[in-house]
Amino acid sequence: MFLTFLDALRSAGIPASLKEHLLLLEALEAEVIEPSPDAFYYLARATYVKDEGLLDRFDQVFAHVFRGLEASYGTAPAELPADWLKAVAQRYLSPEEMARIEALGSWDELMATLQQRLAEQEGRHQGGSKWIGTGGTSPFGNSGYNPEGVRIGGESVHKRAVKVWEQRDFRNLDNTRELGTRNIKVALRRLRRFAREGAADELDIDGTIQGTARQGWLDVRMRPERRNAVKVLLFLDVGGSMDPWVRLCEELFSAATAEFKNLEFFYFHNCPYEGVWKDNRRRFQERTATADLLHKFGHDYKLVFVGDASMSPYEITQPGGSVEHFNEEAGATWLQRLAATYPAAVWLNPIPEAQWGYTPSIGLIRRLMTDRMYPLTLAGLDDAMRELTRKR
Repeated sequence: MFLTFLDALRSAGIPASLKEHLLLLEALEAEVIEPSPDAFYYLARATYVKDEGLLDRFDQVFAHVFRGLEASYGTAPAELPADWLKAVAQRYLSPEEMARIEALGSWDELMATLQQRLAEQEGRHQGGSKWIGTGGTSPFGNSGYNPEGVRIGGESVHKRAVKVWEQRDFRNLDNTRELGTRNIKVALRRLRRFAREGAADELDIDGTIQGTARQGWLDVRMRPERRNAVKVLLFLDVGGSMDPWVRLCEELFSAATAEFKNLEFFYFHNCPYEGVWKDNRRRFQERTATADLLHKFGHDYKLVFVGDASMSPYEITQPGGSVEHFNEEAGATWLQRLAATYPAAVWLNPIPEAQWGYTPSIGLIRRLMTDRMYPLTLAGLDDAMRELTRKR
């Protein structure tokens, strides 16, 4: 049973095993859900999908395998829960909206009329004012116009429906989509390496129990708190072509600050040169020499650049190529020094990977980073974290 569904999931790249398939069948046999398409969808999704990045792919497979199932479910008059629909209206419609419905015929009358139409209608209708169909001015159907009504299927045109019947909305969590703070935190956790360092200020329960049992009296043991020992140097490109990505970079910065206790961040513009800064309002007055950073922070730091790498190629290859000042050494020279000092280094690019080939400077940065440039998506960030944790 449902073997076609299992094969379709595997073909789509979702790692569904026979064990999970048997678990789903056991759950159905035990009647842990009500017999409805929605309940089965959520049960199957919880059973098969272990990575939120595959949720959108699962939705596509489910819709393909069980096509037609939703369209027929819930269309019989007996399946329309009028009391429930009224409760939903009272909860989500404003008093003004309810008043407009009352002026054109009450909510109860609207639902009763819909029940009657479903019982009487025998075929498809289009362009009318009474039956359930498309176009026209009937209050039931889609793609027409009515001051109030129930949209059944189709797409919203005038945004006037007081109820949308059989609408199913699933949030796309595809691994090619841009990230939010929560998803970024999940991806950054791959870079964790816990260690106990510093002052012994945390109670060691296991050590206390063992020491007390061995000594015969209360032997309180303390230990350092367990912390993420990974050290990160974060370089953020700001200004110019990075302005459209401010929100995404803010989310990344917020997530990185929460996940890493040993985080040092600096700003640069387009390409790192001889100086970086921490305050964009005083970036010309209070700069930190990049050479000082190379001596201050050890080789065990993970280096992460965040930028669109979109600039004039001269900013990378030529002295004096910077758009803001005369740089005595080319940006490529400083980028190579940073990458050589910190072997674990990646570049995160918010521009979709499919567009990288249209910008020559992106290709230059990729070569300087030895292809360690990754898109700022769920999958790209996941690959970047794997690169940073790779043994060298």
